[in-house]
Amino acid sequence: MAEVLVATTDEVPGYKIVKTVGFVSGGSVMAKWFGSDVMAGFKDVFGGKIKRYAELMDKARDDALNTLTERASKMGANAVVGVRLASPEIGGGGKAELLAYGTAVVVQKE
Repeated sequence: MAEVLVATTDEVPGYKIVKTVGFVSGGSVMAKWFGSDVMAGFKDVFGGKIKRYAELMDKARDDALNTLTERASKMGANAVVGVRLASPEIGGGGKAELLAYGTAVVVQKE
């Protein structure tokens, strides 16, 4: 699969958009280990970073972006512009959902 450029901006510096393919998204839903709640409880009281939750969100973000770029490539795009990430809460605690979305485009070097 060819590399798909990802930009949070509406353009990719050094490239010209020659075709807009359409809306594309990729999502990831992950569950955490139940023991993380115990550690999170301690962190709530004493403060500090909850490493397991941070790792879970990193993994969900990477998975969502990978799905986004795979779908864009299958649509015939070689870039996605205007990329945004959203993290709504679903089904109560214990899950991390991350949605990546943007506009799939075809770009050419200027």
